Amino acid sequence: MQQTLEEFNGVIQQCRSLFVAKTKDYGTAWRILRTRSITDQLYIKALRIRSIEEKGAQKVGDSIASEFIGLVNYSILALIQMELPPDAPMELSVTDATQRYDTHVAENIRLLQAKNHDYGEAWRLMRVSSMTDLILQKLLRIKQIEDNDGTTTVSEGLEANYRDIINYAVFALIKYTVK
Repeated sequence: MQQTLEEFNGVIQQCRSLFVAKTKDYGTAWRILRTRSITDQLYIKALRIRSIEEKGAQKVGDSIASEFIGLVNYSILALIQMELPPDAPMELSVTDATQRYDTHVAENIRLLQAKNHDYGEAWRLMRVSSMTDLILQKLLRIKQIEDNDGTTTVSEGLEANYRDIINYAVFALIKYTVK
């Protein structure tokens, strides 16, 4: 588990660095997006990854790894949007946005530790393409929950699905760096 935490934190540092740099460049322009729009952006990124996996080639320069980083960061953006009240300011300071980012990462690490306790390191036995498929499944679930105005009867809600996307994307990035 210690190795997983070190690898997880290493990947998250890459994702966080990009998040902070983009926040400095663009501010929090992403705050204009409704959560449904963030979900659609995530879906497009995951579909692109799957398309490249299936075709074995790509024509646009952005790497699969950069798309997985995008899945991590956009999922955290969705979680931040969900926690903010409707009247929250559009512009968050870099410090505030980064603190919120870090809070969600800490919760994902807690989730990772709990799931790794129960499942062991089962994710290490998975193919990255399976992780892509599971991310797409989570996104289809999120879209259905959003279409149902956020209500579920017996299923996990939006937050749990976004958190699973973060963890699967980080696992995929770990597998890319271990190759």
